[in-house]
Amino acid sequence: MLKIKALKFPDIPHYEWEGEILETTPEYILVLCKSGRKLVHHSKNSVYTINNTSIEYFPFNKWFTAALEVEEGAVVSAYCNVAMPSVLNQNELSFVDLDLDFIKRKNHDWEVVDEDEFEVNSIKYLYPEELKQEAIIALERLKAEVDEGNFPFIKEFTSILNP
Repeated sequence: MLKIKALKFPDIPHYEWEGEILETTPEYILVLCKSGRKLVHHSKNSVYTINNTSIEYFPFNKWFTAALEVEEGAVVSAYCNVAMPSVLNQNELSFVDLDLDFIKRKNHDWEVVDEDEFEVNSIKYLYPEELKQEAIIALERLKAEVDEGNFPFIKEFTSILNP
């Protein structure tokens, strides 16, 4: 099991959950998060039960994370955080969430959300100007990754879920 921690800039606990490591490479870690998992949301002082299964991708050299909801081996929705590159330290993975999100709801097109939250938090958490610019660039790179169908933005994960 792997503990996953989302942080607000620079290192403020935001939320956390656990998943099962599927694959680790020098470039990324892929995690299976099963239905019924608990998400401890520090910012909202709440605990939520997440009732879907997702394959979650955390790259060590790219500025995003991706949670891909899977039903019967097929990706049905996606939630991508623009974030600083993920850091793995033994059985704990962390990333700094930079608010901007690129999502695909079931049966809908991809859309950017939380641009207003990005503006508010860039002031609240004192984002350096370089960090704000990198987040905006990262969002454009993320859109390109999705458009090009680069891993992990593939339609099916059947082989990973059912080896």
